[in-house]
Amino acid sequence: MKRPFAYLAGVGRCAPERILHNSEFAALGLETSDEWIVQRTGIRERHIAGPSETNTSMSAAASRVAMERAGVHAGELDLIVLGTASPDHLLPSTAVEIQAELGASRAAAFDISAACSSWLYGLIVAEGLMMSGNAETALVVGTEKLSAIVDWRDRSTAVLFGDGSGAAVLKRSKHGKGILSTYFRSDGNLAQLLHRRAGGAAQPFDAAALADRSFYIEMEGREVFKHAVRSMADACDRALDGAKLTGADIDLLIPHQANIRIIEATAKHAGIPMEKVFVNVDRYGNTSSASVPMALEEAMASGRVTDGSTVLLVAFGAGFTWASLVVRF
Repeated sequence: MKRPFAYLAGVGRCAPERILHNSEFAALGLETSDEWIVQRTGIRERHIAGPSETNTSMSAAASRVAMERAGVHAGELDLIVLGTASPDHLLPSTAVEIQAELGASRAAAFDISAACSSWLYGLIVAEGLMMSGNAETALVVGTEKLSAIVDWRDRSTAVLFGDGSGAAVLKRSKHGKGILSTYFRSDGNLAQLLHRRAGGAAQPFDAAALADRSFYIEMEGREVFKHAVRSMADACDRALDGAKLTGADIDLLIPHQANIRIIEATAKHAGIPMEKVFVNVDRYGNTSSASVPMALEEAMASGRVTDGSTVLLVAFGAGFTWASLVVRF
């Protein structure tokens, strides 16, 4: 187990006020029900951003909470790393827009695109830049406005996703607490199982993309489920091995909140009972990059992560990408 170099000094989250309940999908013209959605996903409701709520505004709100808890002001930030699959603009990055909003004029800022694993990827990248001497204090954000890129006519995806932001401030560890191990991997051979066909440079947004709705998220649910379980199990194993720990040493598992059955399968493989697993997918749905930091903040606020807790974070997303960290708080 390596000596911790960086620790999470403060965590914050922001969710839109609007809550969309399962029962409301029928009014949107989808042939579904609360029972059908809950049985297959565990999701009962999700937060949906309004027109004035952007990734920038939600991220700034979450970041300000994290910074206040860390005792850090904007001028102290050396680095902003933001993960998202639904950036406010294709150019420039959402990270620089948050930098401007926060007034963090000294910080280098950039986006990471690793879908649901983006925030964990961001922590790993930020830690590396801190270890190299390029930053002392970093802000890592996961944010999504997935409601803007979901096909609301497609039952298989519309019921899954929600909006929100989570953020953490990383500082150098001087007390033996922080990131104990990290692991991340990807497999681009399976990209077509969860993707957006149109909207990028390879297939620009045009009238044809508008007509065939190919600029929305498309997913092969059963195949994604299978690979998610396998990859998150691998990620748990690798992070635990890296920290020289077992599932019994973990006080809380905080997995990506995509589907309750994936969460249960991941916990079983890691040897962690469900009472030591944090779950909020029922109230937020899949918020992709924001999923793990939002769950972590809620776990800390509810007292499930306290001083001395050892926590396993794990995520899987489009790409495919997967990542994991063991963190001591």
